[in-house]
Amino acid sequence: MKEQDTLLQEDFNPSFLFTWKGIRREDEKSYHRHEHLEFCYVMSGQGRHRIEDRIYEVREGDLILINAGEYHQALIRGEGEPAVEFYVGLTDIYLKGHEKNCLPQPEEEPILHTSGELKMKLGRLCISMESEKERERFGGYFMMKTYALQMLLLFLREQEQPGAERPVERYPFESVNRKYMVEKIMDYFEEHYMQKISLGQIAGNMYLSPFYISKIFKAETGETPIHFLIEIRMEKARELLLADPALSIQEVAARVGYDDAYHFSKLFKKKFGTAPSAMRKKDG
Repeated sequence: MKEQDTLLQEDFNPSFLFTWKGIRREDEKSYHRHEHLEFCYVMSGQGRHRIEDRIYEVREGDLILINAGEYHQALIRGEGEPAVEFYVGLTDIYLKGHEKNCLPQPEEEPILHTSGELKMKLGRLCISMESEKERERFGGYFMMKTYALQMLLLFLREQEQPGAERPVERYPFESVNRKYMVEKIMDYFEEHYMQKISLGQIAGNMYLSPFYISKIFKAETGETPIHFLIEIRMEKARELLLADPALSIQEVAARVGYDDAYHFSKLFKKKFGTAPSAMRKKDG
C-alpha cells in the first residue's frame, strides 16, 4: 500500500460546501480564516495570495491550498491580466496524522504549480462544476461533491513522488480553459445568432475582458469573434433566402440579428459577391 493511501481512512467522506468563480480585480477586503478547507484554482491570468503572512505569486494553472485555520487573503498583482479564480470549499476531511480539514502541503508551500495533463484535468473539473452549478439539475450536490473529491485526490496523488521526474507534455495551445472558452462562444453564436449579441455581454458572462476574449478567439480560429458571428449569420441568411422566397429582405435580416436591412445587404454582398435579392434570381 502506498504511503498516500494510508492517509485515507475507510470512512473518508468529505462534505461539499460551495464553489465560487470570479475575476480578481481588487484585493480581498479582509485577512481572514475559516474552519473548512478551500482550494483556489487560477483558471487564467495572474495574482497574489497572502497566506499566514507570506505573499505568493500565482498564475494560470496554480492550485492553492488553504487549510482550515490558516489566515489568507487574495490580492491583485497590479499588472498583467487579472486572475480568474475558481474556489471550492470542503469540510469533514479527516486524514491520518493531520488536523481536521487540513491536507499536507506540496514541497512545504501551499501552491501546487501544474502543467500538462494535470492542468487540463483541473481545468475541466472547474468547468464541469461551473456547468453543474448553472444547470441546477437533479443530484447536483452529489455531482459537485464528486468533482470536488477528484480535485482533492489529484492534489494528493501529485505528492506521491515529490521531485520525481515526469515526462514533459506539450500542447499546441496550452490552456484547456481557453479552448473551452472559444468552443463555448462558437456554440453560443450558433444558438443565438438571431439575437442581438455584444462582445461585452459575452465577456461579462465569462468573467473576462472583451480584449482578452478577442485575442484568444483569434489565436484559436484565425478570426475575430464578430467576423465569425457575421459568417454564421450570412450562411443562415443565404439558407433562408433560398428556402423561402416569400420572405422579404427585411424579414431575413431580422431573422439573423439585423434591424437594418441596408447594413445586412452590404454584409451579404461582401460575403457572397451579390445582393440578397439577386441571389434568389441567380438560384432560380
